[in-house]
Amino acid sequence: MTTAPTTADPFTNATATATSTATGSGSGPGSAHSGPGTAPDRGPGSGSASAPGSPSSSGSASGPGSTSGPGSTSGPGSGSASASGFDAVAGLSWEELVTSALLGTDRRPPAPRGGPAPADAPAALLDAAALHTVRQRAGLRAAVPQARPAPAAPDPRPALPEAARLRLAHLLADRAAPSAGGRRGAAPDLTELIPQWLATANRMGYRAPASLLPPLLDAARARTDLRPQALAFAGPRGLWLAGLNPDWRFALRGSAGGTLRPDVTDPDAVARLWEEGLFAERIALLDAVRAQDPPAGTALLATTWAAERAEDRLMFLDSLRSGLGNADEPFLEQALSDRSRNVRATAAELLSALPASALAGRMAARALSCVHQDRTGVSPGIAVEAPHECDAGMQRDGVAAVPPSGRGERSWWLGQLVEATPLDVWEERFGGRAAEEVVALPVADEWAGELHAAWCRAAVRQRNPHWSRALLGRPSAPPASGPGTASIAERSKLLSVLEEGERASWVAGFIAAHGLSEAFQLLGVCMVPWAGPLGRAVVDALDIARDGGSYPWSFSGVMGLAERCLDPAEADRLEVLTAAQDEQEGASPGAGGYWSEAFQRLVSTLRLRATMEAELLAA
Repeated sequence: MTTAPTTADPFTNATATATSTATGSGSGPGSAHSGPGTAPDRGPGSGSASAPGSPSSSGSASGPGSTSGPGSTSGPGSGSASASGFDAVAGLSWEELVTSALLGTDRRPPAPRGGPAPADAPAALLDAAALHTVRQRAGLRAAVPQARPAPAAPDPRPALPEAARLRLAHLLADRAAPSAGGRRGAAPDLTELIPQWLATANRMGYRAPASLLPPLLDAARARTDLRPQALAFAGPRGLWLAGLNPDWRFALRGSAGGTLRPDVTDPDAVARLWEEGLFAERIALLDAVRAQDPPAGTALLATTWAAERAEDRLMFLDSLRSGLGNADEPFLEQALSDRSRNVRATAAELLSALPASALAGRMAARALSCVHQDRTGVSPGIAVEAPHECDAGMQRDGVAAVPPSGRGERSWWLGQLVEATPLDVWEERFGGRAAEEVVALPVADEWAGELHAAWCRAAVRQRNPHWSRALLGRPSAPPASGPGTASIAERSKLLSVLEEGERASWVAGFIAAHGLSEAFQLLGVCMVPWAGPLGRAVVDALDIARDGGSYPWSFSGVMGLAERCLDPAEADRLEVLTAAQDEQEGASPGAGGYWSEAFQRLVSTLRLRATMEAELLAA
């Protein structure tokens, strides 16, 4: 063994006491185990050496002439019995001592095989354990020093202003502090402001202070939502530091934002970094090459594609979304035959985002055989005949054959076919009608929900604002009776396709018509800070909820979003809402005080955000 016994051993605490005895730490003449290193004799009345004539505790070593209590070991030869017991177990191994301690010295005496048990077995066991501990500690060899790591790559970005550096230290320290629990109070939640602070610092191009890299990486380790911004802010020094600590290895396989943009003008340097670089460095290199020449990036990926791990192939393939074009089609077609199901599905998704691709054409042909115009009624409509099987060709093109639990096979296959079909095909299929008119057509046999949901996914995948707008409908229309989908999750995805101003205006109209109860997901896709009309719609809805005596915790999620997303310039206008109101008849008990506290926290958070931004702008 090369280390001292751990606290899991049954006699660890006793060993610590016995160690001092075995190493000669007893004081006064006549101690049982005195020797080199013994503490010097002390004067009368000090330590364990008693004053002349004073009684001592049982078993202690007393000074000259002292009166020992029962069981004391003073006097010549008093250590002989203990020494003989100690000698009997001195040659036992540590494992044998542990076994004896676990089973008890009565059941397993600490003695050599066939030898007599010591008279005082427990004391002999502890003495032997103490001796083993000293031997182990004294016998440790110094570790061989490793080579000093290569220095981190330079980070040319400017340093933070001092006030901003102190603010970041405060935010990270508050994150590590234990939560007090219970009621939040009126103070801002600093932890929730870290993502916004990092986004602003990255937008302004600052580098992270070296002293704050460890807590920053700890924060990113604990919160995956922080990682892209945190790693970008940490830069090459953070990436270098992450390579020295296993706890931060996530940074080496995470976002490439922490790496400097590589120079892609040197082909030899590009090839060397692609072959030898860390995964994050290779992702950054691929992004940089594709930003300059997308086909060259795809060609670079193809050189090592067959040798990459499945999870790496998936992430490399996902990076092709940026700059995706028709030149990527041959490579993606080849990836449809990949060994990994996830890689095949991603390749099919990317190909379906290219309306001119061969896969999009194959999927359109299949979908058109299932969805056609219904001419049996008086008014035009849509008839659906879902596929009866999922053949090998469909599966190669990314159609999953096995549906999720509770989902019918035919509807599952139909949805995947429609989702991968270019949306322009439907306008042509239904007589040149615009997207709004196609979506408004009645669908036979209750297939409307499945068909519209597939169109929603297609609009998001193909980033088609025209179809997204048609499927969203008017914001004032009740969700259940809208032209597209009633799903708030699907609507939030459709909103992400629209331009920022139109997105905020649509959500503001939805809140004005329907309140905040279903608006949380919709607000999450709006840009920060919220545009004026959207911010005012949220505040007005919160004010209405307060005046109506609603339970304040029902709106805690929206209030938290407002703290992070409202324009800080709104703080002064909101000041009037911080006053406590009288309890209304029929209102939730204590609701007035909680609403006042929530608005106070909102105002103080907005003002703190304004201060933080001013600190970052100080340079």
